[in-house]
Amino acid sequence: MVATAEKEIGVAVCFVVKIDDESLGSFSSCDGLSCEMVMEQREEGGNNGSVWQLPTRLKFSNVKLSRPVTADSAKVLAWFASMASGTKRKTATIEARTLDGTLVTSWALQGVVPVRWSGPQLSADSPKVATETLELAHHGFLGGK
Repeated sequence: MVATAEKEIGVAVCFVVKIDDESLGSFSSCDGLSCEMVMEQREEGGNNGSVWQLPTRLKFSNVKLSRPVTADSAKVLAWFASMASGTKRKTATIEARTLDGTLVTSWALQGVVPVRWSGPQLSADSPKVATETLELAHHGFLGGK
């Protein structure tokens, strides 16, 4: 059975990240693109059959992006260094792309700040691919394509 391109379109192999339209390059993994409605439980006097579930606010998870260290790693560190003079929230776009570069979908995140960067753990005893991880906090999604 031959798979058609339409059935394979959901397979992304890289995630291109832009901060205010400045590219940070592509990442091999993206984790944490999620949101949840925080629910508050209220018990009503005299109503013993149920507990009211009231939606209160949306909560957004931090997004973690990982990749092998590249020349684009310097852009991430420069962004972190610019935070020393004051935090300015930005807009981020994460594009899921296929092996041939076709855009699968994208997510725009508002109010983005870098939370954490971790570089490679280097050891001559156990040579591995040098990877970095970037963690972003945000205030929500602007929409996708």
